[in-house]
Amino acid sequence: MPISHAHLRSFHAVALHGSFTRAAEALNITQPTLSGQVRDLEDRYGTKLFVRHGRRVELTDIGRSAFEITRQLFRYEDEVEQLLQSARALTSGQLRVGADSPYIATPLLAQFQRLYPGIQISIQYGNSQQLMRWLDARRCDVAFLPNIPEDDTRLDAIRLAPGRLVVFVSRDHAWAGRRSVTVAELVTQRIVLRERGSRTRSIFEEAVASAGAELGDVMEISGREGVREAVAAGFGVGIVAENELLADKRLRALPVGDAELEHAEYVVCLKEMSGLRVNAAFLDMIRNRHDPDN
Repeated sequence: MPISHAHLRSFHAVALHGSFTRAAEALNITQPTLSGQVRDLEDRYGTKLFVRHGRRVELTDIGRSAFEITRQLFRYEDEVEQLLQSARALTSGQLRVGADSPYIATPLLAQFQRLYPGIQISIQYGNSQQLMRWLDARRCDVAFLPNIPEDDTRLDAIRLAPGRLVVFVSRDHAWAGRRSVTVAELVTQRIVLRERGSRTRSIFEEAVASAGAELGDVMEISGREGVREAVAAGFGVGIVAENELLADKRLRALPVGDAELEHAEYVVCLKEMSGLRVNAAFLDMIRNRHDPDN
């Protein structure tokens, strides 16, 4: 009797999500049904695929080997599904996007929508660490990421034009009329920063450390909008990517004169997912847009 596709799908989902609960939600089946299918698979072949630690599970050695195979199996299944859905004209399908900010992603997604109006686009926002987790868990197909791990060979990444970070203050701040500030001056102020995991924060902290300085008074706020409102209200000095600082009469932007605060942005897809037709079409559009010969 051949191995059950449903049992393999359940095993793959648990291995992918690291949790029976999240796997059941992803497959839209009950947890007892999913647990029973995985147990049947283990019983049939007399082996353990997972080690259970309460709600958390870890793959056994044989489980890891099986997972490498099912990753390929379901990747090919996804390719067939997208091929049939979108056909040659890409008249249907879905592109799930993760981004750290709407300011770079939105114009590119609008261009893609004009090229392929039948493709449904969904987008969710998070910090760099969240975006990498979403890619790994297949919660998004492509992601806009500020910088990527150089040694991560799993990624197909396209580098976009670099930008820079700037300081911004309220219009009532003593620096509002300045043309620039230094790192030494910055560390005397309360700095309003996003949560840890934000690439903007990491770049700024690295620049401060490189200058031999140390941050003192830091106010941490989740999300760009919260940081902007806190700075406008006079809580301190903010850091933001220059292209993300919207026109706001309450705020003044200042470059940091003695620090390199350049940041890169990448469009990223897992290599094993980049061959899917919708993903490939989007990546091709990005490459063509940023090719200097075009």
